[in-house]
Amino acid sequence: MAETSLTAAFAGAAATCAGNGLARFAFVPLFPALVTAGWVTGPEAGTLGAANLAGYLMGAVGAQAIGRRLGTRASLGLGMGGLVVSLLLCAVPGGLAWLLPWRLLAGVAAGILMSLAGPAAQRAAPPGLRGLSSGIVIGGVGAGIALGAVAVPVFLLGGPSLGWIGLAGLTALLWLYAQPRFPADEGGHVPGGRPPLMPFLLLAYALSGAGLVPHMIYLADFAARGFGLGVTAGSLIWLLFGLGGLIGTLLAGRAADRLGGPVAARLWMGAQVLALGLAMLPWWPALLLSALAGGFAAVGISAVTLAWAREVAGTATGTLWVRATVGFAVAQASFGFGFAALFAATGESHAAVFLGGLLFSLAGLGATLAPQPRTLTARGTPG
Repeated sequence: MAETSLTAAFAGAAATCAGNGLARFAFVPLFPALVTAGWVTGPEAGTLGAANLAGYLMGAVGAQAIGRRLGTRASLGLGMGGLVVSLLLCAVPGGLAWLLPWRLLAGVAAGILMSLAGPAAQRAAPPGLRGLSSGIVIGGVGAGIALGAVAVPVFLLGGPSLGWIGLAGLTALLWLYAQPRFPADEGGHVPGGRPPLMPFLLLAYALSGAGLVPHMIYLADFAARGFGLGVTAGSLIWLLFGLGGLIGTLLAGRAADRLGGPVAARLWMGAQVLALGLAMLPWWPALLLSALAGGFAAVGISAVTLAWAREVAGTATGTLWVRATVGFAVAQASFGFGFAALFAATGESHAAVFLGGLLFSLAGLGATLAPQPRTLTARGTPG
């Protein structure tokens, strides 16, 4: 019975695995390969990354409108199809002008998938399994990071084009599995009215996004160049990050079910603070622990925030989750450029960047400790 109830959650995990884990984060090992092959320069590759973040924000903003118009199954299928098309078109070495719109499209598709998959899976799950459902869906991101860290170096043995085509093939397989299992409901519909504002939930999640930028951009470089361990070590560090994310999200769902969203959010923000603190130690084995803790927190915080949103918003979870996703995306895009400027201004100091992430993470932990309103369930309203 539980397996049947969680079918939509596993389909949602396939969507987030493709959208965030592969189409977004697998760009990290592709970045140097594109530059080395002469497809783009280093700054141009950075521009492609920024375009993906901008597209992600656009997709998150428009997700509910698309869901209302097309329904959940068609909207999620549209997002998966957009990923496959964008990845295949990126296999053509046409330079920045050619690649830029397709990286933007991949971001748009990923934003739609991330915004709609979690709430859809929760609507399809019984109340006692909603936290686990959110953990499974967001766990797809960690699984995708780990899959990309293993698969992309193999694909790149045939050059950048094969790297893109390989990612498109993996995404197509995930789409084939997920499409008939996506819920056939009215995506983006909010039958319960407007959700509560929940400023501390939104603030905590946005600050978490800002604090996670160092791990999501500079972690592998910290190992490779900061500690002088080499590119291979950087890839292994990224794999640890993905494995930590997979573990963190699966445990996050259980924790949210048993402890409640706000308490679980405090625990995961605490793990994020620990991860940033470990990265500050001048001892490279601490970076291994930081990678695990960083992945544990980075993807798991989305699972507990989604569960928290369900507790306070009930049937209007979709609207609150989209607001949270947009805030997270804005924070990451904005402070991603800010940390890049800090990195350059400090002579490429990884310590300065990770210290900035630590300060944002501490502020996010503080936001979760603020007094919280009672949940909808506690007030007697179905959640």
